[in-house]
Amino acid sequence: MTAATLAAVRLLILDVDGVLTDGRVTYTDGGQEVKSFHVRDGSAIKFWQESGRHVAIISGRASQAVDRRARELGIAVVVQGVTDKAVALAAVLAQFQLSPAEVCAVGDDLPDYPVLTTCGVGIAVADACAELKTVADYVTRTPGGHGAVREAIEWLMAAQGTWAAALSRFGITTDSSTAV
Repeated sequence: MTAATLAAVRLLILDVDGVLTDGRVTYTDGGQEVKSFHVRDGSAIKFWQESGRHVAIISGRASQAVDRRARELGIAVVVQGVTDKAVALAAVLAQFQLSPAEVCAVGDDLPDYPVLTTCGVGIAVADACAELKTVADYVTRTPGGHGAVREAIEWLMAAQGTWAAALSRFGITTDSSTAV
């Protein structure tokens, strides 16, 4: 993975179940789906966006909880309930007018495989299936739903030289950073 490849990334594409969540699906007795999102993932998404980058979600499942979380985080492009993520990726690329080389995708399971192998940078979460880990440019130490997206964004922003600016907002110098 070259510095130029990482510097080119302008869009982060995230899967939901197993990446933004721990992959478990919970239903209430009333049939409502419950999802848990890690707040540090959300903070990092905001830092990424504040650095002038974009985020999109591509998920095989559809959930109102995902729509709500995306609105909270200012993620405007949310594609849910897709059976072919490669087709969804092409549509998202067209919407942002970006090439695959300008995109980093984070996934955990086989439906994410064509997205990770098409994008310029592919990241698998720590508890991803073996096939994704094999093709990923980076594998997080953190499992999905437990801050893996935060780790991925710190890694990308550090490589792009923008993580120090995010830290400086809080009076933290890069000398005291523990970024990945």
